[in-house]
Amino acid sequence: MKRTRKTPGGTSFHNDTFQATVSELRQILGEPYSESNDGQDKVNFHWVMETEDGQVFTVYDWKEYRPLSEDEIIEWHIGGHSSLVTMKASREINAALSKI
Repeated sequence: MKRTRKTPGGTSFHNDTFQATVSELRQILGEPYSESNDGQDKVNFHWVMETEDGQVFTVYDWKEYRPLSEDEIIEWHIGGHSSLVTMKASREINAALSKI
């Protein structure tokens, strides 16, 4: 998986989630595409990535409505153009998390 310049337009949630800290995600995904960790919106952190085979996916917290600690484990949502994409992204994310 890698960062992408492809547009995430049309991606949506297909029931794939995982647990991690912001700090862990910075390690495996890099800096967020957008970040406003003030709890004022539905999303504080948002990454736009692509799978090893080039499929766009997003990673984001959802409706926490509070600032998040860098070391707090929370549930993250994966968005994609299909459930096949989000399942693949989930496998790649979990594999990367298992290595840190």
